[in-house]
Amino acid sequence: MSISSNKIGQILLKHTSLTPEQLEEVLEIQRQKGMRLGEVLISKNYLTTEELAKALAIQMGYPYLDHIPANEIDPELIKEIPLNYAKQNLVLPISQTQDYVAVAISDPLNHKPIDDIRLIFKKEVRVMVSSPLILQEAINKIYEKSSSNLIEGLEDATGDELAYDLNEPVDLLEAGDDEAPIIRLVNSLMFRAVKEKASDIHIEPYEKEVVVRFRIDGILYDVFKTAKRFHASISSRIKVMADLDIAEKRLPQDGRIKIKIAGKDVDIRLSTVPTSFGERLVMRILDKSSMVIELSELGFAGDVLDKINTLTTKKHGIFLVTGPTGSGKSTTLYACLSKIRSVERNIITVEDPVEYQLQGVGQIQVNPKIDLTFASGLRAILRQDPDVIMVGEIRDQETAEIAIDAALTGHFVLSTLHTNDAPGAVTRLLDMGVEPFLVSSSILGVIGQRLMRKICQFCKQPYMPNDSELKELGITKDMLPKYTIFKSKGCEKCSNTGYMGRTVVSELMVVSDEIRALILSGTDSNTIKREAVKEGMITVRQNAVSKVLQGITTIEELFRSTQNE
Repeated sequence: MSISSNKIGQILLKHTSLTPEQLEEVLEIQRQKGMRLGEVLISKNYLTTEELAKALAIQMGYPYLDHIPANEIDPELIKEIPLNYAKQNLVLPISQTQDYVAVAISDPLNHKPIDDIRLIFKKEVRVMVSSPLILQEAINKIYEKSSSNLIEGLEDATGDELAYDLNEPVDLLEAGDDEAPIIRLVNSLMFRAVKEKASDIHIEPYEKEVVVRFRIDGILYDVFKTAKRFHASISSRIKVMADLDIAEKRLPQDGRIKIKIAGKDVDIRLSTVPTSFGERLVMRILDKSSMVIELSELGFAGDVLDKINTLTTKKHGIFLVTGPTGSGKSTTLYACLSKIRSVERNIITVEDPVEYQLQGVGQIQVNPKIDLTFASGLRAILRQDPDVIMVGEIRDQETAEIAIDAALTGHFVLSTLHTNDAPGAVTRLLDMGVEPFLVSSSILGVIGQRLMRKICQFCKQPYMPNDSELKELGITKDMLPKYTIFKSKGCEKCSNTGYMGRTVVSELMVVSDEIRALILSGTDSNTIKREAVKEGMITVRQNAVSKVLQGITTIEELFRSTQNE
């Protein structure tokens, strides 16, 4: 951003938090290094890009937009302007009349895109200024809206147009208008899924149509539906990207796709299965840049967080994370590993699959085709002088016994189990055939967890619960003034779902001497749970209720994701 006059300095001093001393400093840096004043101000964190854009608008007498209603912009306006051009220049036509076209831009001193738009529309240009972040969000939304029209050109897609270089991850933002419609459609799907933080893309063929759905925050939403005749082209393009056999449609296949979005590397795991109406495709999106590796950010807090931090400092024993599929178990283990990794510790994992790369951690990918299973991988790890071992999942007696032996011989072991609560992990290990004395002497603690959607902070509304809801929450009407209960409404920022992001709700069972004695006697999980609660364990349901009372989530989400104990 080019800023070069005394006038802009005075505007910055008057309309922003910039001090005269900071202005003197950045002017001196500008003179010495030849940098633009705006670049220096941003690099020194003296101003935000929004403050800078507002000052520019004031200097040049242009209107400033603090919001661009992307849903109201006609997609025809951007037809002649490629996405990568709009993003590179941060420029967006927002309306037009017979005489002029109104354009939002982040740098009004950059005349080239303004001249380009004047030539494209053959009209006068009315310039408006907005911040880079607001413009980027509006550009993403309006181009996604226009991408829904791509489906119309799919009839012309041929096999030659499905070509894909497997050695280089495709950059979705570089796909131009000359690409085949099928390529642009698939790229648009992946781009939108990553932007909306979807964890999975489902492509489901039925008798007369194909349905595309995204799983966002654990819930599936319809994205669009199209005619059945386009299914073969869509599935072939995706299978080519994953290096799968496009001729094989009778057997399940698994593959991996690497894509790049705005400089971010994103891995996609593809699974195909044959159904009555054609192949069903599910793509699991692994966005490495968005991975949370802090336990507090995941939703652990207070006494539970302190106890987890204490348990993960142990030198030997087993620490288990339990819950159903999709409850964030692996992410919790990654967060624990991230906290304890250091140059003094040799940490090795065996996983299926390796979802995220952790610096300083040796990660082994399970491969049953060559007999590299959890059990065989774990045996090999024990010969690698490890201090900490992570086993992706304990699935059978052999893996369980090797993990327990490792814990009893001076290794700290982390792993997951599929059970409904923390005490259920004990009975699951016993059911696998592990001896009670081995379980009781090796397990340090067990987390049972679920994921709940967090209410959107932009559109949440206060709510008065009815009597049955108050009973579920365990509070009375007299206690309501202490709390503010919210319900979800839905807005543009949360894609009208009413929720944005997820948080962990959990229970932590620390294995005490009393619980050890119960395990040794072969007691059922309900008795163990009662003892754990007596010793102070907060259950998943109680933790979820506390998050409703804190205004983090809603009563509806409480009922959806947890059950009454």
